[in-house]
Amino acid sequence: MTPRGVQAGEDVEDLDVEEVLALVKESNGLAVGGGPPAAGAGGSGAQRAGAPASVRAEGQGPAGTGHHCPHPADGRHGPTPWPQAREIAATTCLPAASDGTSGAPGGGRAPVPVVLEAALGQVLAAPLTALTDLPSFDTSAMDGWAVSGPGPWDVRDEGVLAGDGQPEPLTDGEAVRIATGARIPQDTTAVLRSEHGRTDTKDRLHATREVGHGQDIRPRGQECRTGDQLLPAGTLVTPAVLGLAAAAGYDTLTVLPRPRVEVLVLGDELLTEGLPHDGLIRDALGPMLPPWLRALGADVIGVRRIGDDARALHQAVSRSQADLIVTTGGTAAGPVDHVHPTLRRIGAELLVDGVMARPGHPMLLARTRQDQHLVGLPGNPLAAVSGLLTLAEPLLRGLAGRPAPEPYTLPLREAVHGHPYDTRLVPVVLRGDHAVPLHYNGPAMLRGVAAADALAVVPPGGVRPGQEAELLDLPWAAAGIGVCFT
Repeated sequence: MTPRGVQAGEDVEDLDVEEVLALVKESNGLAVGGGPPAAGAGGSGAQRAGAPASVRAEGQGPAGTGHHCPHPADGRHGPTPWPQAREIAATTCLPAASDGTSGAPGGGRAPVPVVLEAALGQVLAAPLTALTDLPSFDTSAMDGWAVSGPGPWDVRDEGVLAGDGQPEPLTDGEAVRIATGARIPQDTTAVLRSEHGRTDTKDRLHATREVGHGQDIRPRGQECRTGDQLLPAGTLVTPAVLGLAAAAGYDTLTVLPRPRVEVLVLGDELLTEGLPHDGLIRDALGPMLPPWLRALGADVIGVRRIGDDARALHQAVSRSQADLIVTTGGTAAGPVDHVHPTLRRIGAELLVDGVMARPGHPMLLARTRQDQHLVGLPGNPLAAVSGLLTLAEPLLRGLAGRPAPEPYTLPLREAVHGHPYDTRLVPVVLRGDHAVPLHYNGPAMLRGVAAADALAVVPPGGVRPGQEAELLDLPWAAAGIGVCFT
């Protein structure tokens, strides 16, 4: 049958069990706080047909922090439009500045100094300024001869190598063999490249090309001067940043710490090994989520299997020391869906309770403590991926201080049908200047996303062939497996 809250024209086969239960919860007015539904917040179909229902406004309850967050103040509990849900997740960890705008990133966590090798993938908490001139002395840009005055030149017997201290000054008409990176002797006119010089029978050096003053000499301070800002705070530490920092004299960098994440896997039906049998299925999210979260910049401090035990879930959430708790399953309104009751019990503040997205409608975001959040992912694998990229990715980005990626679009090679009201996230592969939608994109399927480079954001109503769609890159598609997960 069609659940209440689903309009007659809605594509029911696109709904998984958790989504149907979530719609039933909405149509029955089961607000998270346990109270009656707000006036005007009727069935979910009515909410989606008109102005979309919003999340609860920022409050002064147990978990309230005064952070800046763009929440409407109508107090209604209903699914949040997909773009707004991502914005809430991205800004909820940004302290409010005095003018009401978002302040510094990182959720108020103190920056930490780390050795260079440990800084990869983290974000600079302070500008990188030059501790020395670069180069710190005049150096040779090429292997060849340092020459003084016009040629031909008498060549010294000894040469100048990189790492030599202070070479003897040259006199007019004199040359000395020099290596790339070696310090230039005083009174050098230019460096003559090895391939541009020849010696005669009297061992005098002649240039085969015209020699210009300062040729192939890197002068002191060519790249920067002491105190110059090389990179601003908020820069992602890449291998190139590590190289620049080392060249500029740094042994440690001050960075924002990686957000600590704990994963709680719910569901008594999950197997950790072997083939599915007797109503039991393999747990796909336990192996998938930790490396994916690490690829998003998190430090995964634990993965716990809770099953469908309400007491164990309450204890795990209450005692967690993570900055972000990620749960799998249990976000709808079924008999063993314990996430909402647990959040009510601990006095958490729901920021997003359902998102107008397919798959993944019953995802949620809550503030459990002033310095801790919880993202509840649906239990179906692709629905969980949708929740991960909708809520966890922007929240982790805010905690880590990473800049938001520039949005981009590509035309889709094939049409993708849309949900009447909700945003769809569809796995695609990138082929030249087009994105090709993949099959096997149902809520419980991973076959499509396992082959994907990105997820296409399909607005309500769908996308025609050749029409542009926003893309969400999967982290390993651009960076590569080794960069992402190590």
